[in-house]
This record gives sequence, C-alpha cells and structure tokens, in this order.
Amino acid sequence: MTITEQELADARKAWGDALVAIAKAYESGGIDEARPLADSVLDAAYGYNMGDVLFKPTLASGEKTFRPTKKGALSYFVGHDDDFPLDGGFGIKGWRTCTSETAAHFIEGDVAMWMGWVTMTDKDGNVTKVDKSWGYKKDAEGTLRIVLHHSSLPYQP
Repeated sequence: MTITEQELADARKAWGDALVAIAKAYESGGIDEARPLADSVLDAAYGYNMGDVLFKPTLASGEKTFRPTKKGALSYFVGHDDDFPLDGGFGIKGWRTCTSETAAHFIEGDVAMWMGWVTMTDKDGNVTKVDKSWGYKKDAEGTLRIVLHHSSLPYQP
C-alpha cells in the first residue's frame, strides 16, 4: 500500500477544507457545532487511533507545546478547554481558504513526509503563512493518517 503523491496532495486539501469548515461551523453554531466537527476531523485525518501523534502546533508554548493526545489537539483547534487555558482555538479564527505549497516530500512504502508552506486567509482577508511538516502512515484499512504535524511561523531575520 504505497502512498502516492496524489494522496499527499489530497490529504493536504482535505486538511485545509476541514479547517475552513470548522471555522464556519463555529461562526454559525458556536463551540457546540465546531467541537464535534473538529473531533470528527481529528478521527478522519490523524492517527490518534494508532497511538500518540507527534503534533507541535504553531501557537503552542510551555508545558503544553506538544500535543500527542487527541484531547490536546482538539483543544488547539477549538479551544474552550480548561486543561489548555492558553488555547484560543486556531481552527475557529474565521478561515476562508487554505492552500499549500510543497518544498519537498519523501515517500517510502506506507510512510510519507511532506514539508512546505500552508497559507490561510480569514474572512477579513488577513493572510497567515506557516512553515509546516506532516508525516503520514497508511493504516490497516489503507487510510492515510497524520502521525507527525509540526507547524511554526516563518523565521523573521
């Protein structure tokens, strides 16, 4: 079950589409609509069902910088979790578009890694561009799962 370049592209597009959907769900129905959607996105895209995910979000710091558990990832995307009081909910920031640009990728059988830039635009036209790396593994059913997600703001010399 070798991963293809098209599967990597499809996974990035699905992730971006899901980010926009979470933002819109929050706007239409608040946290009660956004949280279950984000939870289902994590189930569909990430490998938390296979174990810890190596997740380092863009805007996380201190003891809660790394999010190996689904609970930590959910909080990062939608906030509203007392265990993660600094999380403002990255996924509920009014996103309208999300695109990616590949710098490089590596595929070896059922494992692949991708790095590049992800550019998101919010409802007011503000653009955020992050440096991102994703590691993927195909699970037993042939579904591509994110098992590594590292994101950071570009270095500003």
